[in-house]
Amino acid sequence: MILIVYAHPYPRHSRTNRAMLQALEDLPDVRVRSLYERYPDFDIDVAAEQAALADASLVVWQHPMHWYGTPPLFRQWMDKVLEHGWAYGEDGDALRGKPVLWTVTTGGAAGDFTRCADTDLAVLGQPLRSAAELCGMRWLPPYAVHGAVTLDGAELGAVAARYRELLSGHAAPARAAMTEATHG
Repeated sequence: MILIVYAHPYPRHSRTNRAMLQALEDLPDVRVRSLYERYPDFDIDVAAEQAALADASLVVWQHPMHWYGTPPLFRQWMDKVLEHGWAYGEDGDALRGKPVLWTVTTGGAAGDFTRCADTDLAVLGQPLRSAAELCGMRWLPPYAVHGAVTLDGAELGAVAARYRELLSGHAAPARAAMTEATHG
């Protein structure tokens, strides 16, 4: 199962993230956990989130870039859910070996991220990558959509189609591995 941990503070107002998620609606074994819809009070159900992660064969962290970082609820989700002793540290191996895909949308163009000391998206994503690797997860190349607020209909459709294709490629091997594990 592919688990998308989706953190958009205004999910109903996002054209790009909404189009990307809608492109996945009929894919089997894709589950979306919209943090801002589930936890408007920021009171995260840690056990439920950990159970969802445990069932996942691929974890996707999807959110818009906010001031060169993650939205605040996603950061809190990481602080609460990726606990020492569960996700990392002694006996903390619940996520070991799971691939994680960072899916991020930005309002600015790709070139906007090279203006400040040659920063690029890989540098901005480094804290997430470090957290994932601390948990023993396999960091996949990110899926980034720049200029999300200015995409026209055709561009939006292409972004959503590429996202669907990317996740479809992960869904088939995950289903095969799960079938093998239950019947092998």
